[in-house]
Amino acid sequence: MECGADGPGVSGRVTAGQAADWFRSCYQAPPAGIWRAPGRVNLIGEHTDYNDGLVLPFALDRDLIVVGSRRADGVLEVRSRQAGGAARALKLAAIAPGRVSGWATYPAGVAWALRSAGIAVGGANLVIDSDLPQGAGLSSSAALACATALALTGLYGVAVPRTDLAALARTAEQEIAGVPCGIMDFCASLLGQPDHALLLDCASGAHEAVRLPLDPAGLRLLVIDTGTRHALADGRYAQRRQECERAAHTLGVRSLRAVTRESDLAGLPGTLRARARHVARENDRVRAAVLALRAGAISELGPLLTASHASLRDDFAVSWPQADIAVAASTGAGAVGARMMGGGFGGSVLALVPLADETTARAAVAAAFADHAWAAPSFLVARPSAGASRLA
Repeated sequence: MECGADGPGVSGRVTAGQAADWFRSCYQAPPAGIWRAPGRVNLIGEHTDYNDGLVLPFALDRDLIVVGSRRADGVLEVRSRQAGGAARALKLAAIAPGRVSGWATYPAGVAWALRSAGIAVGGANLVIDSDLPQGAGLSSSAALACATALALTGLYGVAVPRTDLAALARTAEQEIAGVPCGIMDFCASLLGQPDHALLLDCASGAHEAVRLPLDPAGLRLLVIDTGTRHALADGRYAQRRQECERAAHTLGVRSLRAVTRESDLAGLPGTLRARARHVARENDRVRAAVLALRAGAISELGPLLTASHASLRDDFAVSWPQADIAVAASTGAGAVGARMMGGGFGGSVLALVPLADETTARAAVAAAFADHAWAAPSFLVARPSAGASRLA
């Protein structure tokens, strides 16, 4: 396999063996280790994480793989098959906010965050492969940060608690990549468990696994990739966060987590009131979803998902036309609920669909897209899976 050759991309499943073979072709030596980190699907709890709220994500059964070895010259060399395979060589001592651009900001940022925290990691050769669709709202960037964090600490024999790694990965994305993200994506990738969602309190860091028994309930979570792409670093995501901060400041509270009654919002101007209303109601929807799962009433998630979408569309104003059509078409064809997910303005929709209606729901969404002369959507069955790990 030629170094830099195209890989399987998002249409195929990447394997550790393929990634290791690519590493050998690039460096004429076997790797010292192989690590994986999954993407995530957020069941419910959108735009609440950076407001100290509640979220309910799970780790996806699609991975980003990092294969690596140490090097002694203080250089981090990274290659991504999805970025064409060309090497980016970065001196660790020179990595700082504003000094790295493009996809390499994520692994570079992790190295910077670890070293800034006093964790003794050094140079490395890292090659990256993935079967996570990029820009689809499945948190491929967080998977890259988490896999890099495991690789660098693994290569240098440093033990760091998973919750600390999540916080450092978030710092990397905030400070080096310039995305004012919350903690959810990193915790989901690092702490996920098979057949469970992760209830995470973003204020305290408390978390627990909540069983998500899809198969026994005859239900399936279907990710509908609308094909519309949005970069979180383009400013609109940051604008929503700033609006939430302004709302909290106006109300005299540390964060919108403190808002528990809609009457508390009466003093806010219209836009800020709408943003804060979404956050307060979304936290309530997370609580209701957890109660439904604990009671074994998984179908009760459906109306919560659809209500979440309406709130994201109307109060938070982050939906987009393809998402609205996908929600309407899927729920009209048997899905018990559906919503956009991710930061917004592009990406994917999550639909909770009875197994008997999955084919009909897929066809209805595809037909609706064709009616609008949009590119065909793609579909992925989302299975709650294990968090990040070392493979070899």
